[in-house]
Formats: sequence, structure tokens, C-alpha cells
Amino acid sequence: MSTHTDIWISGAFAVVVVDFLVYPFDTLKTRIQSPTYTKIYKNPQTGAVNRSLLFRGLYQGVGSVVLATIPASGAFFTTYEALKHTLHTTLPSQSQSNPLSIPTPKLPDPIIHSISSCTAEAISCFIITPAEVLKQNAQVLTNTNTTPKGKNAKKGALYQTILKFRHQPYKLWSGYTALLGRNLPFTGLNWPVFEYLRGKLFEGIVARRGGGRRGGGRGRDGDGMVEGGRGGDISAIERALITGVSAAMAGTVSSVVTMPVDVVKTRMMLGATATASGEGRGGEGKGSRSAWGMGKRVVREEGVRGLFKGGAIRSLWTAVSFGIYLCMYEGGRGFLQRRREGDTDSEGSG
Repeated sequence: MSTHTDIWISGAFAVVVVDFLVYPFDTLKTRIQSPTYTKIYKNPQTGAVNRSLLFRGLYQGVGSVVLATIPASGAFFTTYEALKHTLHTTLPSQSQSNPLSIPTPKLPDPIIHSISSCTAEAISCFIITPAEVLKQNAQVLTNTNTTPKGKNAKKGALYQTILKFRHQPYKLWSGYTALLGRNLPFTGLNWPVFEYLRGKLFEGIVARRGGGRRGGGRGRDGDGMVEGGRGGDISAIERALITGVSAAMAGTVSSVVTMPVDVVKTRMMLGATATASGEGRGGEGKGSRSAWGMGKRVVREEGVRGLFKGGAIRSLWTAVSFGIYLCMYEGGRGFLQRRREGDTDSEGSG
């Protein structure tokens, strides 16, 4: 079984690589969802998109999110794996005294996965919220109307954004409820779907290789993996690839369902600088401090379609990022576990 160190290292390595790969897509999504998108990134006469401005500085603010997602990812996976394992082992699906008795599950697997992922996400979101606020405000700082002049004009976008919160640093957590409001439904739906798809794919491979029978002939280990018998062994590469494919499919479904909350979250985080620095950019911080108020404002000003801005880009990069992320996480965790077990065997034989 993987140790907490394996989980932390694998999660941190995977999140850094994925953040750099998909960050430009996240920047484009943030700019499209910005309330100033039409004003800043489109020609007022022709309505054509100013591509040179829209695609400029796609990695602005990447430093903050990379530094924060390392501890956030480690906290998420440690909590998720530990709580899932605890619930699986302390809530048996059938009587221990009589294995042949009718199963009496206390909690179905999807409920266990939802509880584990939502608890882990709440902890992770608290760590990542300040970085998300800085990141999203830095991403839209291609706007010449909000770029400071003078000695700070040549500083990076992230530095300029940090300066806006120097008098009210607590505003960096102003988007926590919105981030939690998006991520809890996302993870609550995403992880059960992911675990279900991954389990079915594992079962299919094991069954085709004659390594297990459907029904009573299969079991699960502490990580929810299907245990195959002889001929049903699944290699580490296959395990990682199946995990990646399942994650990509689950991520696409979850991103579509939670799209309106993502727009609200983006607007609230972009409005954080207005209230922290007193700029009042577009009145963004007035009358819409709650997630519900911001949602009503978006619908009132842009219609229901406004709640789905950037949906195609988000679905694409969520599928790619979540698929690569969990594929690398699973592969890295398995590699570290095998290397540790190999070292232990060598010491024992010596």
C-alpha cells in the first residue's frame, strides 16, 4: 500500500507538470469569462476578437498557482486516500462473521467517494484560494486600463496584482465560498464517476484475461482497485492509462454540469481586487459579494448564456488536465511503491 510520502510526492509532481501544460487554456477561459471581455478583447467597430491581446501573456500568474497547488494537491490526496480507506475498512459491505450472508452495505461506494473527495476538497480549497485570486487577476492584466504606471509598470503581472492586496490581504480569501461552491459539486460528482469508470475498465480487462469472475469472484483493495487472480494481473502502465482515460471522461461530464458556478467563481475572484484596492473596476464589487448575487447579476446583464462562457475551453482542458494528472499520479505512486518494496526485499535478502 502507498505511504503518505508516496502520495504527496506523486501528487505534487503531477500537479506541477499539468499546471504548466494546461495553464494557457485556463488563462483564455478566465479572459473570456471576464466582465470586460467584450470591451477589452474585441474591436468596438467590427466586433472582431483582438487575438494579439487575447493570446498575449498566457502564463501570467502561473507562479502563484504552482507554488500553492503543491501543498493543496498533497493535502487533497492524503485526505482523500486516508478517508476512503478508513470508510472502506470500517464500513464492511457484508457480515464479517458470516461471509456467505446477504450483503448489508452501510454506505455505497459512490457515497464513500463523494464524502472523501468533498472533505479533501474543502481543505485543499482553503490552501489554494489566495493563489487562485492572484492568478485570475494576473491573467486579465493585459488590459491597459488596469496596468499601473510609473515605477511598477515594468513589474510582472503577478507582482502588480499582489500590490493591490497589500492593504487588505484577507481579501485573498474572498473567493473561498465561490471556489468551494464550484469544486464541491465538481468533486462530489467527478470522483464517484471516475472510480466507477475505472473499476469497470479494470473488471473488463481482468475478465477478458480470465483473472476473475464477475460478481463474487472479484474484490477491492484499499485503493478501490479490482484485484485480479491469475492471468488477470494489470501492469503499472495499464493501470496508469486506465486511470487517465477514466479521469478524462469523468472530468468532461463534471465540468459541463458545474460550468455556471465556475463563471460565478471567476467573477467574484476578479472583483476581489476592486474591493481590496478601492478601484471599483466596473462596479464589480458592489451588490454582488455573494455567489447567488453574482449569479443573478450575470444573468441579468448577459442572460443565461453568460453562465456558460468559456464552457468549451474549460471542458477541453479539464478532460486533458484531469486525465494527465491522475495518470501521472497513479503511475508515480505505483513507481515509488514498487521501488520501496524492491529496496525492502533487497535488504531482507542481504
